[in-house]
Amino acid sequence: MSFWEDPLVGNKIITLMAALVLVLQIMMVAQRGLVTNIRAFGMQSFLLACIGFTIAHFNHAPHIYIAAAMTLVFKAIALPLILERLVNKIDVRQEIEPLVNVPISVITAGLLTLLAYVVAESFHRTGEYTGPATLGHNTLAVAIAVFLIGFFMMINRRKALTQVLALLCLENGILLAAISLTYGMPLIVEVGVFFDVLVAALLLAILIFKIRETFDSMDVTRLSRLRG
Repeated sequence: MSFWEDPLVGNKIITLMAALVLVLQIMMVAQRGLVTNIRAFGMQSFLLACIGFTIAHFNHAPHIYIAAAMTLVFKAIALPLILERLVNKIDVRQEIEPLVNVPISVITAGLLTLLAYVVAESFHRTGEYTGPATLGHNTLAVAIAVFLIGFFMMINRRKALTQVLALLCLENGILLAAISLTYGMPLIVEVGVFFDVLVAALLLAILIFKIRETFDSMDVTRLSRLRG
């Protein structure tokens, strides 16, 4: 068995990349720079694509190659470029203003990560066979943590653009769980869900531009003025 066909090697590679995904997610909570957050999301999506390619390679699963390629092209490259261009176009302040300050936000992210590992532990099977079919099963805790922290970011941020970014991070957690645990849903379902999220992100980007034009701000709390 060659080095690149050993499931233990694949498992170590996936575990390392999943750890970096989680580190980037927590970094996004701590980082106040908007463009930095966008680029961290792009790097996180790139790592998810690499995880997908690794699982596809060891399991000879062509449909996972397709899902990983779409993640690479659209979420790691296209969406970050679109969001950065939107930031420059609307000339928004490139500093994130969370509802909860950074230290408490980081502590909350840490507690959510701990909760994710506690939840994932209940799904752990002792003596599980360490072959290609089990690659990525140990990333469930990371997937849950990314999802929970993404949801927290949506609640904790005022600007519409940062909430869109949090939604995309939340979807990254779902994608990691789908690819790593089930080796992908049926391809047609994956493509449908992927483009639903993509279209939603683009529509929200247009909405953000309109909010900026109308209110001269992206603070969603100002939308309360619309109440009659």
